[in-house]
Amino acid sequence: MPRSPSPPDRALPSIPTKRGRNAVTAEERATPHADDPELTRLEAEAAAKHPDQLSLFLPGPQGRFTPLLGGMPPLTAAASLELARAWYRRELEQAKRPANTIESYGYDLTVLETLIGAKPIGQINRRDIARYLSEAKNRSTRKRRLTSVRRFFRFLIEDARVLDADPTAGYYPHTIQLRSPVPLFAGEQDALLAAANDDEPWSAPAIWLMLRLGISRGELLALRRDHVDLADPERPIVYVFYDDATKRAKERKLAADADYAARHAAYLEAKEPVDLLFPYGAQAVNGMVERVRQAARIVKEVTPQTLRHTYAVEQAKKGADEGELLTRLGLADDPRNRASVRRYLKLAEPPLD
Repeated sequence: MPRSPSPPDRALPSIPTKRGRNAVTAEERATPHADDPELTRLEAEAAAKHPDQLSLFLPGPQGRFTPLLGGMPPLTAAASLELARAWYRRELEQAKRPANTIESYGYDLTVLETLIGAKPIGQINRRDIARYLSEAKNRSTRKRRLTSVRRFFRFLIEDARVLDADPTAGYYPHTIQLRSPVPLFAGEQDALLAAANDDEPWSAPAIWLMLRLGISRGELLALRRDHVDLADPERPIVYVFYDDATKRAKERKLAADADYAARHAAYLEAKEPVDLLFPYGAQAVNGMVERVRQAARIVKEVTPQTLRHTYAVEQAKKGADEGELLTRLGLADDPRNRASVRRYLKLAEPPLD
């Protein structure tokens, strides 16, 4: 049977070019526009020579290479304040400091740079800091500026280790008169502890920790179950830890007693918290203390801070000096905190005849 003739060749349909908006391809859109093709060629040649990423190392002295993280030059005493601010901001961000804190520090350091001009960080002196602080319009602004610049230089000295002198040393915030605390008397302390036993299960151990160990409200709410060592039921150990690396100096190890161990055990039997020992909020603590105060029929004001004041006065009566009180309360050794603990020492003095 004869074969049928082949169909005539047909031209294949053309594949349409993928064009986007205004019928322009992605390649055409990415090509720089120029009337002179030679200029386009020169720009393409320059782009080809540009590295895909920033250099990781910068040539240094004696042929060594210095890490160039994120494209920033290394930080030295000769670095500009602008560069040092950038390194400091990165440090704060990596430490996961609050965004508003980072912005506040950055703003204050920008003000410093505006006032003293382009000056290497190693040449910033006490006169520069004096001018920076004197420009503040009120006490609160001056205090904030001093905090910002002091922590900045602490970073340069302790963390970056590019400076060895702090130009902010010797400057302090304006003196703010501290009120004399009103501690609880012995009978009031006993009444408060007894009333706490009849309140909610967590009230008894929480009141005891604030009154007998001077733990602050914030520290109380940060306690976890494994922060209390009950290996010796006659002398439990309470550890105060901080997640914030800047507050590690406040961490301490405190000795409790059998009375606390019994309160602690009764609370765990009733509630069994999973992680945080007291999974409550700050206002819940305030409300609990006020509720227990009323049940104890105490007339004077009682707050978590009152319990901490009472602890400090009792320790001063037992012979604790300024340094020991600072340590027991987890306070930094600075003039303001020393003035604060002197109030406790004064209240602990024997009565005048």
